[in-house]
Amino acid sequence: MIIRDNISSKVLFKGVYILVFFLMLLGVFYLLVACNEISTSFNKQQTNLISLGEVNSAVIMPDGSLWAWGGNAFGQLGDGTTYDRNVPVQIGLDTDWASVSVGAGFTVATKSDGSLWYWGASWDDVMNGNLGSSTYRITKPTQIGTNTDWSNVVVGYSHILALKTDGSLWAWGRNRFGQLGDGTTIERSVPVQVGSDTDWASIVASNIHTMAIKQDGSLWAWGYNAGGMFGDGTSSDRYSPLQTTPIKIGTDTDWMMIATGGSHTAALKRDGSLWTWGTNQVGQLGDGTTINRYNPAQIGTYIGWKYVSVGSGTTLAIKEDGSLWAWGNNTRGYLGIEVGLFDSQLSTSEFDHVLEPVQVGTNTDWVHVAAYFHIVGVREDSSVWSWGFANMMFGVIGDGSRESRSVPTKIIDGKVRFYTYD
Repeated sequence: MIIRDNISSKVLFKGVYILVFFLMLLGVFYLLVACNEISTSFNKQQTNLISLGEVNSAVIMPDGSLWAWGGNAFGQLGDGTTYDRNVPVQIGLDTDWASVSVGAGFTVATKSDGSLWYWGASWDDVMNGNLGSSTYRITKPTQIGTNTDWSNVVVGYSHILALKTDGSLWAWGRNRFGQLGDGTTIERSVPVQVGSDTDWASIVASNIHTMAIKQDGSLWAWGYNAGGMFGDGTSSDRYSPLQTTPIKIGTDTDWMMIATGGSHTAALKRDGSLWTWGTNQVGQLGDGTTINRYNPAQIGTYIGWKYVSVGSGTTLAIKEDGSLWAWGNNTRGYLGIEVGLFDSQLSTSEFDHVLEPVQVGTNTDWVHVAAYFHIVGVREDSSVWSWGFANMMFGVIGDGSRESRSVPTKIIDGKVRFYTYD
């Protein structure tokens, strides 16, 4: 009996040992999966589902369909015509669009199969700066090359950068200021790799400079630095010599999201803090002043920002509670902030300049926002709202009119895909 008990104990102990070992392996497996999900989520934050240009906008819908509205002189909407549209129209019948980015008279997008697409003004005219005299239009999406490993694409004014699934970064287009990052000022009509690194995680492009985050959370910049947009402590425009290759900005390795405009930059860190730098004439940095900043400076002490976007002299951001906040150029109330608020956060010149974050309305269900001269936001029910400055000739607000709007106006009912960042 004692022998049997000893044998049973040994068998039981061995079984427990095997079970514990199995559970440890399972734990490691789920940890790896979780890390992969975090990395994937991180990359998705910089994937453009909404893109705004000066005269037109594009958005990817929940079913993967692509919709666009606004000016269309060069066929940049992609609907097969050159007619302006003051309400969103579907672009073709495909339902596998993954990201979209609007440039100066053209649009670039990726599909879920990793293919890359272009439409609008001919690329030769974009490269040569001949948009005004251009007569050739690509009015429907046309595939670029045959590669199917593109994961994201962004557009500056007339240059394009794209990430591949292997983490490599590619660029093409105009390059007078070194904004391609390939070590030259040679304009490129086809994609060329930016260095040899394969650890790029996200990219953003402004008119003549580019910024990116690597997988280790470090921040990088290249191109033109007017206004101190790089955040490297200088206001040198990098025109002589030009910054034609990526340079690391600071030593921090906890950057999570980056947004840049014509003259200022905003970014989020992994702890949910918000940082801005660059030109600040209209309070777009949100630090309560109009003083330019050449290094990243934290905005307040709040920890819990989850999304940020930069427009022309404006910044918008979403908090973890779903509230939307805006600051910067508020001419005619285009930020969507109620004119008439008497608050120390607003400047004294008829509320044209908002120097610190002010909440847009009272809704707490915003999940995505994009800004240029106008603003487009998405709420939890996937409805799309638009407001801000509308060029009277194009109807970029998308509400069927050609008027500007000082409050968010719904333009699409519950159809836009979005990501949450919990």
